[in-house]
Formats: sequence, C-alpha cells, structure tokens
Amino acid sequence: MANRIEISVLIAAYNQEKYIGRCLRSILNQSLDPLKYEVNLVNDGSTDRTLFAAELFCDPKESRINIINNNKNLGLPASINKAIIASKGKYVVRIDSDDWVSRDFLKLLYTYLENNNYMDAIACDYNLVDKNEKVIQRKNCFEDPIACGIMFKRNDLIQIGLYDENFHCHEDRDLRIRFEQKFNISRLELPLYRYRKHENNMTNNQKVLDEYNNKLISKYGSDFL
Repeated sequence: MANRIEISVLIAAYNQEKYIGRCLRSILNQSLDPLKYEVNLVNDGSTDRTLFAAELFCDPKESRINIINNNKNLGLPASINKAIIASKGKYVVRIDSDDWVSRDFLKLLYTYLENNNYMDAIACDYNLVDKNEKVIQRKNCFEDPIACGIMFKRNDLIQIGLYDENFHCHEDRDLRIRFEQKFNISRLELPLYRYRKHENNMTNNQKVLDEYNNKLISKYGSDFL
C-alpha cells in the first residue's frame, strides 16, 4: 500500500526572507517518513524576497512544499485558514516562519496522537532562543502557551470554525478557547519547538496586545482569560 499524507505542516510568512530558510530546513529534515507529511506555506503578500527564499527549497519535480501566494497581505489567521483548507493530512501543526523545530518534532507528536485515543491534540514544550539561536530558557507549553507546536486533528479545527480572521493578534488564544470547549489538548514534556525571540516579534507591541486582549474579553468575558 502506498504511503499517504498524514500530517500537514502550516506556515504563514510575511517578509521573513531572513528566517524562512532555517524554518524550512528543519521541517524538511524530519525523522518521520517524508512521504507522510506535506508543508503548506502561505506567502502572505510579502514585499521582500520571502518567496524567492522559499522556492529554493522546492524540488521542481516533486516538492513537499506547497506554496500558496496571497496577492495582498491578508493577515496571519486568514493565511493559516487557507493552509488548513488546502491540507491533505489527518493532522495539522503550525510553525511560525521565524521559528524551527527538532528533528523528531513530527514523529513524536504524531506517534502520541495515533496511539492515545483520549488525546484530541498535543502540544510540546519549547525552547525560547535569541536571534543568534542561543537557548534562553526552556518553557512549559501549558504555563506559557504559544500558537505553534500543537498538533490538531484537521477536522476538529474545521468543526470549531477555524481561526477567527478578525483577530490579527491573540488568534491562537481565541482558537484555544473555542477548541477546549469541545476537545482537550495534552502536553508532551519535551522541548521540540524553537521559539525565536527578536525585535520584530508581534508580542513586543504592547498596544496591539492590549487591543486584542480587550477584544477577547468582549467576545468571551474576562472569566475565559
């Protein structure tokens, strides 16, 4: 029986020519059988050489990277939704375009979900790294949750309505609130994800964070946060 795609890796990139190569190298160098996963990369209207940098990793004959080009910048949640809809895998997992993952990232998350029926989704711990890739601190993914490094069942995300495209920040918190009303997220206590901290992280903009935090409160009430 021929192998089929089990996992779709979701990446949205906007003006990330500096980091996208590191991200793609890590996901193409996984210990999991390469025929079991695909990469859906959305180039979200980049004005730099992000698209050129990504295409360097695409085999013209048989590439595992599917590039979706937005003619204009649509924002992160809309781009990730396009990647989910285009996915062929039973499972989906998101990686930010300026981050990267360990070699066993896909294999371990996939193995845990496949062999534990009580798990609806699984998140791994992560290492916070600086712009030079030096580890700053190991993070517990439940105590300090991030948007990425969580493997979901694709159909579960579709069932809850995917990402709310009105949230250009805290889109992951909004998704998680709705997801956990119906499903559970388990924790894998291994730091398989590398979260890069640099000057362009959206989390550096406190005004934007506060704006969308208030939007979450308006939508769900303060008890959910």
